[in-house]
Amino acid sequence: MNPTRNNPGSKSSCPAASPELTHRPVTEMRHLDQLLLGSFPSFGGAYLRRVYQLLEEAIGRGVPMTLAISGPVTASGQHLAWLNPLLDTGWFCLLSTTDAVCYHDGHRGLDSAKDHPFHEVPIFGDDGALRDERTIRITDIGFDEDLLLDQDQMISRVLMQPEFQRRMTGTEMRSLLGAAFAKQEQRTQAPEGLMALCHRKAMPVFVGAPSDGSVFLNSMKLWALARLGEIDYKFELDLHEEVLESCAYHWWGCNETETKGLGTLVLGGGVPKNFNLQPEPALAQVLGFEEVRGYLYDVQITSAPVTDGSLSSCPPSEAVTWGKVDKDLYTSTTESLQADYSMVMPFLAKALLDKRARLQALQVELGPEELARRHPEAPGFLRDPDGYRLLDQRAELLGKLEKELKQRSAGLLKDLRP
Repeated sequence: MNPTRNNPGSKSSCPAASPELTHRPVTEMRHLDQLLLGSFPSFGGAYLRRVYQLLEEAIGRGVPMTLAISGPVTASGQHLAWLNPLLDTGWFCLLSTTDAVCYHDGHRGLDSAKDHPFHEVPIFGDDGALRDERTIRITDIGFDEDLLLDQDQMISRVLMQPEFQRRMTGTEMRSLLGAAFAKQEQRTQAPEGLMALCHRKAMPVFVGAPSDGSVFLNSMKLWALARLGEIDYKFELDLHEEVLESCAYHWWGCNETETKGLGTLVLGGGVPKNFNLQPEPALAQVLGFEEVRGYLYDVQITSAPVTDGSLSSCPPSEAVTWGKVDKDLYTSTTESLQADYSMVMPFLAKALLDKRARLQALQVELGPEELARRHPEAPGFLRDPDGYRLLDQRAELLGKLEKELKQRSAGLLKDLRP
């Protein structure tokens, strides 16, 4: 028997945690964030709304965010369109991406870039004709093959510089690479690229598969020449320390930040996503840090269907079972949107940046204390745009983690005994 049928005055018993469905006309929306929050009531639009809500909430709480991004974002110019403006806010503490993203980031600063601009080309055009024209195609982006050859020469020359002639982590190498790119961009008056921005903000750039890209291919060439005795080349990647470094930053996030935890935005999937999520299991199940926690927020946008079983498709709830995402919070602080992130991130980034700009204007009018009283999310949105500068703290944070590890080493050594 349904009591609400016999008692018209009683309310239906929908789940207590279910929010009321809102659907405001788009004609009432003055700002993009209001549109996302009020005019996307259901279906796929509701997923987009929840993604925005979680990003707004995490940023407003002041949670340090990590970003994992796959795909040719620099070759396509997406870094100039929305990624760099998003990273320049100070909201994000580190980046996980691919070697190719780092490599293609240098193209627009080359001396020859003005002679070889990027073009739109058909996805389903005549690729044989493009090859005859020596045009490289990435989806619907085309550029002259000479640009790759010039980039290879630049990378090789940079890697031969004295500051690279030692063993170092990939984050150190990419910071030095970012400095070289920045110098070149300033000389040619090109816009600031992704690597230059990360260098300026001392933001670590991790690449989980460093040998799968042309930066490392150029290093391989130099290594081979040194092996033959033709040149002196001593650059070497320290992958062990790089992984430990990622753990040190996660440990910092769990213990030294005001929020006692990190959030993450995952765009696409593959190795950047996995590397970004692996510090917690590395700390907990491998190194024995029982008190470490997973991400407080996990917002993912991927086009991979969850039924294909791929890493790219697995939602945050699956990551909970590995300990990568906080099991006590994930039902309210995670979301996975089935979408091509290049279609939605310009809108999400613009909405967040517009809100930040409005809060900045209000701070001038009201003052920081009154603004925080009226808008508790303001301090998080208006945190220091210089960012967390984790690379500047790299040695210190590694030292703290190693000190903790030393205290637990007896248990790890015991596990090695037969």
